Amino acid sequence: MKFLDQAKVYIRAGDGGAGCVSFLREKFVEFGGPNGGNGGRGGDVVVECVDGLNTLIDYRYQQHFKAATGTHGMGKNRTGADGVDVVLRVPVGTQVMEDDNDTLIADMTEVGQRVVLLKGGNGGFGNAHFKTSSNQAPRHANPGQEGQDKWIWLRLKLIADAGLVGLPNAGKSTFLAAVSAAKPKIADYPFTTLHPNLGVVRIGERDFVLADIPGLIEGASEGAGIGDRFLGHVERCGVLIHLVDGTQEDVELAYRTIRNELFAYDEDLADKPELVVLNKIDALDDDEIAQKRAILAELSGQSVLTVSGVTGQGVPDVLYGVLGVLDDAKAARVEAARRAVDPHWAP
Repeated sequence: MKFLDQAKVYIRAGDGGAGCVSFLREKFVEFGGPNGGNGGRGGDVVVECVDGLNTLIDYRYQQHFKAATGTHGMGKNRTGADGVDVVLRVPVGTQVMEDDNDTLIADMTEVGQRVVLLKGGNGGFGNAHFKTSSNQAPRHANPGQEGQDKWIWLRLKLIADAGLVGLPNAGKSTFLAAVSAAKPKIADYPFTTLHPNLGVVRIGERDFVLADIPGLIEGASEGAGIGDRFLGHVERCGVLIHLVDGTQEDVELAYRTIRNELFAYDEDLADKPELVVLNKIDALDDDEIAQKRAILAELSGQSVLTVSGVTGQGVPDVLYGVLGVLDDAKAARVEAARRAVDPHWAP
């Protein structure tokens, strides 16, 4: 199935049904007069977060969604039925944006979450509604209110606990395949990965979700290479695993390139906790590992992990490091919640 993480769709709420002009004319009926019913309300446009979807591919083949019109009112004071809602079913992590692709309408983060995007038009009043003591036989009714319409963007941002970032051919897909059951495409040329991949990593009795995105190059924030459009898939991650290819000569340039592109895309993303990992150490000798590890440690200001996605060397250390960051973040959220309830609380 093709991966699609962005789609533009047209939505329109249903028009309200028209009111009815009707009069009761029956023999032996004591009270006659106007009895036209009101029109039904037009259908709403609703977006719903459902389980079992992981792409927006359905919206490539259908881009127009219109809710049903309310039924018109009828005689004998019968009100028309409301129009049927139209429901846009989206995967977890989808953001609904205005036509400018910048203004956020809704962020769908939980299964079962429903948001009404457009409300249907009200139904028109029938002539029975206008009956008064001075106007006992009104001969007019209201038309239904027109439904609203607009274009919106659907943008999918995968929800993962950790995300892999790095230059093309840094070994991200190999690492993901080594630690999870995911089967990403692996080859010895740049931009092998053309769309994000997800994998569930199990370490000990714990597990977490790991996301792999296509590699970044210098100028990605300006559209170079595949660009930075896939960075949205690691915005929700709790920690970034920054893989640096140890077989290249200038690891400093590789590290700075990714950091600059993260900062250019979003400062909040650049401020996320990061594990710096020197990859492909199976192809390096001890002196090269020590030298390049020292360079990265000085640049990042933290201890640098070493790993080989092919042989599995150092992989558990990286995974346990991810769990440590996630646990610290969870503890911080719990403490913040407690302090919000009781400002004087202290552990």
